[in-house]
Amino acid sequence: MADVHSKETRSYNMSRIRSKDTKPEMLVRKFLHKNGFRYGTLD
Repeated sequence: MADVHSKETRSYNMSRIRSKDTKPEMLVRKFLHKNGFRYGTLD
């Protein structure tokens, strides 16, 4: 299947997508969990 976006457009779109479970996020989640905050992630 051919790509419907140009290489530049695809690169821009992909650069806007943020990853999950980054190191800073994990530090905050561990801190909150250790201090009694319990929650589920919304995937």
